[in-house]
Amino acid sequence: MSAGSGSEDRVNSLNKTPVAELRKQVNELTQTSQNLLTEKLFLENEINQLKKRISRLDDEIRIMREPPFIVGYIQDLTENHAIVRSSNGTVFQVSVNSNIDRDLLKPGTRISMNQDTLTVIDILNDGWDPLVASREIIEKPDTLYEEIGGMQEQINQLKQSIELPLNKPETFRKMGLTPPKGVLLTGPPGTGKTMMARALANSTSATFIGLVGSELAQKYIGEGGRLVRELFDLAKQKSPTIIFIDEIDAIGSKRLDSSTSGDREVQRTLMQLLAEMDGFEATSNIKIIAATNRPELLDKALLRPGRLDRIIEIGLPDKEGRLDILQIISKGIPTDKEVNLQQVSKQTKGFSGAELKALIMEAGLNAISNNRNSISRKDINLALEIINENRLDLGKSNPEALYG
Repeated sequence: MSAGSGSEDRVNSLNKTPVAELRKQVNELTQTSQNLLTEKLFLENEINQLKKRISRLDDEIRIMREPPFIVGYIQDLTENHAIVRSSNGTVFQVSVNSNIDRDLLKPGTRISMNQDTLTVIDILNDGWDPLVASREIIEKPDTLYEEIGGMQEQINQLKQSIELPLNKPETFRKMGLTPPKGVLLTGPPGTGKTMMARALANSTSATFIGLVGSELAQKYIGEGGRLVRELFDLAKQKSPTIIFIDEIDAIGSKRLDSSTSGDREVQRTLMQLLAEMDGFEATSNIKIIAATNRPELLDKALLRPGRLDRIIEIGLPDKEGRLDILQIISKGIPTDKEVNLQQVSKQTKGFSGAELKALIMEAGLNAISNNRNSISRKDINLALEIINENRLDLGKSNPEALYG
């Protein structure tokens, strides 16, 4: 068969193919072409995204390969140069990047410098130690004065010492009175010292900075003093400010002749605290609240007038105070009619507020364990036994002294 005859056969075959079949094939080829075009566009877009990612990664690698900058402070300025102090304490005369606004450079400004040329590269914001900065309470605590029972007199004293000078400073100036700089809250554990500080933070619009005294006791020489300086610098910047130092005996104990470096560092921290407390006026917008359950351990210099001027003693609640606390704690908690809180207050002589809260908690746990929806008198009695046993286990082996 010749080649010409083969071509004629194909043409004849196409001529015999129905028109509908040809249209179907054309549509399929068109659809395939569109799918391939869509896939091409998708792949081109993915390639562009990968190229951008490669560029970002190249920039990150370049940045990581750059030498680190040195942090320092401006000490003085000349016409063309700056006198800076680096982080290790060395002083240099260096150039300033032409892109930096010289009006922003002032003595004390925190800056970054090139490691090789020490040229001033950028101006940094004031940095606070994370331990200090994180102690600023942004959201107000939900504790209210009304939730503290049996301490109305102490609450009034705290308001007079802290809130009144912040709210009415002009009144003190007109009367020629010097308001207290600080207040010391003393009393046994669990009596509500920290709770009163939280309630104060809730009731005032001042910035509240709270920390534990042991956090200021640092291992390395000078670190504790630096934290105290930053604490008061932050308080001045955020004023009006209330500084609350819980367990202040950790750094405020009496100074003794000690041979250990740790004790000497704690004493340095205390001396820095005393110096900072002397550094602001009593009429300023900074107030200090300290708390401890061992006031006899505190250094006398800390308690002299002009520092912690007023001492508010928060003792164990009396019978009326215990009843007040029990009513506040049990508010909203279902109890049987046979539960007489006044009788419970008589049985809990010597209990602190924290122990009364633990009493109601134990009674509630026992009720839930027995599938009951309210606290019965039996639950209270069982909780009393548990709390009393715990108190005796803590070393209080004389029941008469315990409840006296």
